[in-house]
Amino acid sequence: MHYTFGVKKHTVHWLELARYDLKTAEHMLKSRRYIYVVFLSHLTIEKLLEAYITETTTDFPPYIHDLNKLTEKAGLAFPTSLAGFVDQMSKASVPTRYPEDLKAIKRRTAEECFEQTRKVFKWLERQLKSVA
Repeated sequence: MHYTFGVKKHTVHWLELARYDLKTAEHMLKSRRYIYVVFLSHLTIEKLLEAYITETTTDFPPYIHDLNKLTEKAGLAFPTSLAGFVDQMSKASVPTRYPEDLKAIKRRTAEECFEQTRKVFKWLERQLKSVA
């Protein structure tokens, strides 16, 4: 198991799913499937927020994809350097699930998205470690 700090069993599961999605996003970047980089980056953040909710509440995370609502449910406030990105990613959920143009996302955008998602991952992981 990758996570060793004192988290709940279901939290570990969400974290493993998030890490898997992030790794898959990296593979999609290498294979030039840019829309899926954004899609999987969104899923990564979503599952990290679900991990935090699982760890810090007695509730099961709601079945929603809105990152802003999940952030609110988690009682978190992203630092300014990440908040705008998370808001953008929240709005990217539907367009990347049902893309009208598979070439709408360019390489540079996908790379930036992936890098920002890695930063969000690290920040949320630190938040989890601080409450575990």
